[in-house]
Amino acid sequence: MTYPPNNDPYGNQQPQYGQQPPQYGQQPPQQPYGQPQQPQYGQPQYAQPQYGAPAGYGAPAVNLAGWGPRVGAFLIDALCAAPFYILAGVLGTGDNGLNAFYFIFWLLGLAVQGYNRWFQAGKTGQSWGKKALGLRLVGEQSGQPIGAGLAFGRDITHIIDALPCYIGYLWPLWDEKKQTFADKILKTIVVK
Repeated sequence: MTYPPNNDPYGNQQPQYGQQPPQYGQQPPQQPYGQPQQPQYGQPQYAQPQYGAPAGYGAPAVNLAGWGPRVGAFLIDALCAAPFYILAGVLGTGDNGLNAFYFIFWLLGLAVQGYNRWFQAGKTGQSWGKKALGLRLVGEQSGQPIGAGLAFGRDITHIIDALPCYIGYLWPLWDEKKQTFADKILKTIVVK
């Protein structure tokens, strides 16, 4: 006795000659030797993934700050502390009594710079210059402000930017992530 061709839309195979059809809820009988077994309904084919791989989540697109606005922010920051350093230089050139003014104004300049570039920029990602130009200093991976310690370390690490003829300061002009050497070392970026 032969069965008609397999027209089962679910891919189930008809029982072979001499085999009983499976009862509801039972596994179908094994195929004779040498014949590949058809997968059952709902079972994936051999070497086929059951489900598609989940779509990867790329990093969110960030708008990196260009070299010009970064230089502008630095100049604004420098102008905030410059009056104290200028007064220290002018008043500190006289006799011993005026040299005390040198240290006082120099320390005031350092305090203004420290508050602005290290504390404020570390806490909010924006020094006064960056805030004026709509820029933020953030961690490359986290996208969050880097903290006062790393902001201070970044300013110290800028020494490396200056060593090879100041090329590190120009590096953002052609770098894909627009980073200085200090930014690369500390994994920071400046965004708009």
